[in-house]
Amino acid sequence: MYQNEAFRDKSKESRLLSSRLVFCIFIALLLFLLLLFQLARLQIIGFEHYSTLSTDNRIKLTALPPPRGLIYDRNGVILADNFPTYRLEIIPSDSGDVGKTIEKLRNIIAMSDYDIKKFTQALKRKKDFQSIPIKFNLTNEEVAKFSVDRHLFPGVDIVAQLTRNYPKRDFASHALGHVGRINESELRTLNSSDYQGTNYIGKLGIEKAYEKILHGKTGFQHVEINAQGRVLRVFDKQAPVPGSDVYLTIDSKLQSVAENALQGYEGSIVAMDPLTGDILAFASMPGYDPNIFVHGVSSKVFGGMEQDPRHPLFNRAVGGQYPPGSTIKPLIALAGLEYGTTTPGRTIFAGPYFKLPDQERKYKDWKEEGHGWVNLSKAIIQSCDVYFYDLAHRLGINRIHNFLSQFGLGKTTLIDFPGEATGILPSREWKKKTIGTIWFPGETVITGIGQGYMLTTPLQLAAVTSVIAAKGQRFRPRFLLGSENRINDILKIQKPIELTRISLESEKNWDNVIEAMIGVNFASNGTARRTWQDAKYNAAGKTGTAQVVSLDNIESYEKENLSKHLRDHSLFIGFAPIKEPKIAVAVVIEHGGTGSERAAPIAKKVIDTYILGSADL
Repeated sequence: MYQNEAFRDKSKESRLLSSRLVFCIFIALLLFLLLLFQLARLQIIGFEHYSTLSTDNRIKLTALPPPRGLIYDRNGVILADNFPTYRLEIIPSDSGDVGKTIEKLRNIIAMSDYDIKKFTQALKRKKDFQSIPIKFNLTNEEVAKFSVDRHLFPGVDIVAQLTRNYPKRDFASHALGHVGRINESELRTLNSSDYQGTNYIGKLGIEKAYEKILHGKTGFQHVEINAQGRVLRVFDKQAPVPGSDVYLTIDSKLQSVAENALQGYEGSIVAMDPLTGDILAFASMPGYDPNIFVHGVSSKVFGGMEQDPRHPLFNRAVGGQYPPGSTIKPLIALAGLEYGTTTPGRTIFAGPYFKLPDQERKYKDWKEEGHGWVNLSKAIIQSCDVYFYDLAHRLGINRIHNFLSQFGLGKTTLIDFPGEATGILPSREWKKKTIGTIWFPGETVITGIGQGYMLTTPLQLAAVTSVIAAKGQRFRPRFLLGSENRINDILKIQKPIELTRISLESEKNWDNVIEAMIGVNFASNGTARRTWQDAKYNAAGKTGTAQVVSLDNIESYEKENLSKHLRDHSLFIGFAPIKEPKIAVAVVIEHGGTGSERAAPIAKKVIDTYILGSADL
């Protein structure tokens, strides 16, 4: 032990230790100087820059979309509501390479090409710092998968939202319409601040007509977030104002009966209250499920619906334009009485056809052997074409046009609903302007039975029927019964809007036509007697059969041998009860045959439901 101690060089060891200590101190001092330099760079040289970045990353202004108002029928049955869902959103400025981010996301969440396309379109029109949805209606499994890997996706997050839902699916679909993603053309007309954080807007129907009421007002909040984008705290908040709830005039029970009655047909039923203008039923069949449009529908699915030969997207109630056929005869009769061209007692012999003076063309009656001697009442009850050929010729197209225009034909009804067609109420001026040729006397003749150029919509026919029922009193057709503010629960009821009344020279003229329309349903030779003979109440009506294609050159034909698209349209208008009428109905069945065969029984089911509480099936 002492020998080893003798061999140690303590001086050398001391020098080695000192040199190592100096080296460590030098390294520590160097690192300390580097730290001081970095602090100076961050705190002094780059203070303004990094302070700004820090604030921007820490404080975010986010939009709070308002809950959309609900839609109810007149009895409080809910037709459109909202339910909670989750959507995946990306903030491009925070996510880095957006393309790579999407590729990584598709490994854990299924996304269609349509989802990517819509995101790309939104990316072009929004700012980098705005949150853009890429996938809607995430499942619980998808939410769980993303949550596990959330830290791998800066600028990507799952956001809870309320999504529009139509609980009855295709029920009243053409009346309600639907919401859908906001497109570029809509963005150009919208107040962008009102739709921050909102991806939906009313596209059709009531959803579009009352978008301003249903949408509400967007709110905002300042929040502090961490590096992962999680909200740490809220500094200040302006809560969104919910959209108001809307109550419609529609009666769900009546609507259901109308839609069920139309199953298997293409057509429409519109039912109105003649004394208020309330739309009680508004059926266009076939319908569609509006839920598929909420998150956006692919071009393949949409194209398939457009190519469907039954045209489920077509709103026949306001957009379908049909020859009114014999349903126009009550108005022609009123015109004849008003201008003194005919009287209730005037009788003519109605053979199998009518001929204009000095012309050989025969305008045939629907009844092969003719109707014999008929007056105005019998002509309406039996729907005698020859009588109305003669009456239209005597009136002339100018007086027919002027009189019928008072009832709103040839123009919109002013209903609170988008997409209404005007139909056509022909005149000399209309033909010259539209077709470029003069008016011929034969065209006046067929106008008298609702053929030729004349076209009407089911809504117009219901409005006309309401005017007859109310003896000239007119109301603007309407869907909005009232709206309720969801903050203060104040229900605002809309008053009916009365239009210019139609006043005739004699009120008896209304009675003469209405009595004949009662005969259509209940007289022994009425065209709708088989449908109405056991009715428990009094009702007026008029059947109509509108030719789709001229069959003048065919002496006789079997309808079964005709292609469906060549068969006649089936129509019926009616109202009940006679005194203080409650409901007026117009039914159009495309290619359904005669009005008495198809449309009249359907109309009776609807009226039975409203008057008796159930359909007399």
